[in-house]
Amino acid sequence: MTDTIILPGIGGSGQDHWQTHWEAANPSFHRFEPDNWEEPDLHSWMQALRDAIKVAETPPLVIAHSLACLLVVCSAHSGIGPIRGAFLVAVPDPDAVTFPAVASSFRNVPQAPLPFPTLIVASSDDPFGSLTYAHRCAIHWHADFIGIGARGHINADSGLGAWNEGFEMFQQFRHRIGA
Repeated sequence: MTDTIILPGIGGSGQDHWQTHWEAANPSFHRFEPDNWEEPDLHSWMQALRDAIKVAETPPLVIAHSLACLLVVCSAHSGIGPIRGAFLVAVPDPDAVTFPAVASSFRNVPQAPLPFPTLIVASSDDPFGSLTYAHRCAIHWHADFIGIGARGHINADSGLGAWNEGFEMFQQFRHRIGA
């Protein structure tokens, strides 16, 4: 089975977050561990991702939420290592007024195509990134796109629990890319 790296955003996705549920239910899923979940630094987070990729037995799939979506894109364009595919959920807009000031090192996001298959999943009422922004990212990054209606930031506050609908999307993505 393909290694899968869970990449939470700021705060690390707590106990009620769907990423935590997925990780607990799947032994091949492992969470990357940056130095600081609350004060993210792009270079530090890139090193944590690089370390997680190095220990993977195969080029991994990555499941990113929020700020970690920007991490994946920035890392892809800096030669971070082989990634099999990326499942990006709730891509935040670094130019939005709601973008956390503490994450300013993540602001300059490349708009070039990603070198691996990618699926972006977005909510129509995400306070950190509009559906239009997420769709524009999908075009720039040559990613597939799924809008899932009004689900907020697609996090624990959205009340999704294990988010079985999202896991099915991930499974279909994984199957489509042969991972």
